[in-house]
Amino acid sequence: MFASTSALRQPARTTPNLVLRTIFSVFGFIHFLCLGALFMEVTAADWWMCGILFVVRMFGVTGGYHRYFAHRTYKTGRVFQFLLAFLAQTSSQKGALWWAAHHRGHHKHSDTEQDTHSPIQDGFFYSHVGWMWHEGTSETQYDRIRDFAKYPELVWLNRFWVVPPIVLGTCVYLALGWSGLFVGFFLSTVVLWHATFAINSLAHVLGTRPYQSGDDSRNNFVLALLTLGEGWHNNHHYYQASTRQGFHWWQVDITYYTLKALSWIGLVWDLREPPAEVVSGARTLSHVKRLDGMKQEREAALPIGSSVSAPSPLLAARISKNVA
Repeated sequence: MFASTSALRQPARTTPNLVLRTIFSVFGFIHFLCLGALFMEVTAADWWMCGILFVVRMFGVTGGYHRYFAHRTYKTGRVFQFLLAFLAQTSSQKGALWWAAHHRGHHKHSDTEQDTHSPIQDGFFYSHVGWMWHEGTSETQYDRIRDFAKYPELVWLNRFWVVPPIVLGTCVYLALGWSGLFVGFFLSTVVLWHATFAINSLAHVLGTRPYQSGDDSRNNFVLALLTLGEGWHNNHHYYQASTRQGFHWWQVDITYYTLKALSWIGLVWDLREPPAEVVSGARTLSHVKRLDGMKQEREAALPIGSSVSAPSPLLAARISKNVA
């Protein structure tokens, strides 16, 4: 259920300076703005707006940032491609090209020292939010995203990534006033952030591992519901090319259902399904072999009798209780 003790080490990249930069950033300030709702009369319309924007923008993150730009698991036209990027960026998680490029790097080095955000390597805080303020992560790695960097409109939107959230926030304010802005926009944005970031942090520590994916990715039903299907994370790390991440009928994947509906009206097409031998676990995939090889090389380089640093006492206690 939990990551093994031998796989975890102390969060070396989580420094006090990094924590302070994260807290005293625009990211931290927007958390503070949510408190403004305590000083005004909040209406039912504000809460409806909060819920609707959470769900719609979560689809932008999962169906846009992730399954389209990062993994290209389906196809669409140039106009809808731009609209997907715009919708995703209303979540205020930077540009679609920035997001997808970093995510591709995560899969290439998943849960190794080169991983962009691994809780196994660098602890919860760093993998959840801290990595975004680490040196070198602010720039878009265009060499990893050449397939989409050829579209000037996407490059422009990636450069001016704040335009979509500003447009959305302004529209919410004009429709519902200050209470709508604080609850409908800012609060839903903060909840959306942490639900998304939980896949990077918690979905590599909490849950089940039906597939040997070469890393510590987990399937987590609660996270799957919260993120419209992204919680089937071990499935996804095992076979990244599939549009459908809930491999079985009972694995709820609302993002896939939405994309399937969009395919019926011709907005998207060529949705990829996991082959039967992948679902059964019969196929050993090349990226799994590569990650396993990297881990074996790393463990072989350790001095005899040494081990990777232990996790925090609290996490260690939980591990010893839940892992046989």
